[in-house]
Amino acid sequence: MAASESDKDFVVFDRVQKSYDGEQLVVKDLNLNIGKGEFLTMLGPSGSGKTTCLMMLAGFETATHGDILLGGKPINNIPPHKRGIGMVFQNYALFPHMTVGENLSFPLEVRNMSKSVREQKVKDALDMVQMGDFAGRRPAQLSGGQQQRIALARALVFEPQLVLMDEPLGALDKQLREHMQYEIKHLHERLGVTVVYVTHDQSEALTMSDRVAVFEDGRIQQLSSPDDLYERPENAFVAQFIGENNKLFGKVEAITKGVATVKLPMGGVVKAKAVNCEHGQDTTLSIRPERVKLGASKSSNATDAKVLELIYLGDHIRCRMNVHGNEDFVVKVPNAAGHKHLTVGETTTVSWLAEDCRALDA
Repeated sequence: MAASESDKDFVVFDRVQKSYDGEQLVVKDLNLNIGKGEFLTMLGPSGSGKTTCLMMLAGFETATHGDILLGGKPINNIPPHKRGIGMVFQNYALFPHMTVGENLSFPLEVRNMSKSVREQKVKDALDMVQMGDFAGRRPAQLSGGQQQRIALARALVFEPQLVLMDEPLGALDKQLREHMQYEIKHLHERLGVTVVYVTHDQSEALTMSDRVAVFEDGRIQQLSSPDDLYERPENAFVAQFIGENNKLFGKVEAITKGVATVKLPMGGVVKAKAVNCEHGQDTTLSIRPERVKLGASKSSNATDAKVLELIYLGDHIRCRMNVHGNEDFVVKVPNAAGHKHLTVGETTTVSWLAEDCRALDA
């Protein structure tokens, strides 16, 4: 029993705060437990505090208040090189004067491993990232994607229990980036290592993580699995930051059995799941574009919609409409047989179920 408890709390941030100037807090009272073997992503816009948290865990920044624990032991006063943590950065941070093999051997030499052990570990790590033939090359002779693979191998070569990654795919092009996302995910599954990953790219966070902590203004706004984050955002910031989202603003007229009746400024009324709202208060309604249907259906919020713009995207048509006065209301219409073809300027009907619409904070 004790082992499984400690596994759940492999990395712990306990009431951690960080200030650079003694006045303004960049991280505010952070409490976070990360399980052993978990892939946790810290996601948020620039300046939200996510990278600062990673740097405190790595030991490059010190917490102003609170404790950080690794495997049950406080690490606040342990220098970075003694924490036994693997690191991968966006700029690779490879030594340019060393070969790929020497770059990987370096963290093993620091740990006083014998030459034969080092050679075997370097070979294994290079094979793991499919770079076995590149040991004799210099970083300058490699492409960006290859350099990132080497940086990944170097972070894993000494078999750390924890690997930290700070925007590691930020410098890669879209296609390579997506490919590397799956590769890192599969490596994580195979090795069972704990990964804390920082990004501002929401699709990256949804693709790779077991859980995602969404940061804004130095606090975690929501900590959930990727599907929970997308399907069940707890506040308007998370709904807006994760995926595409249609917003309508109104006032809560009533809440009955968890369903809010919301009156809109132009007179329309919408039924929505009451998540983070109170009777008589203003609210933000959140509806995902793929949950909106063309045409009216029973037990749903049907309303007139004027087609303003159609963008062809292959598998679907992105249709921008005026719905209840919001001219940026997006509906994704599948590009499939049997689907109605719309024209710009026409008025049609759209609808969505009350449970697919969330009434959140104003």
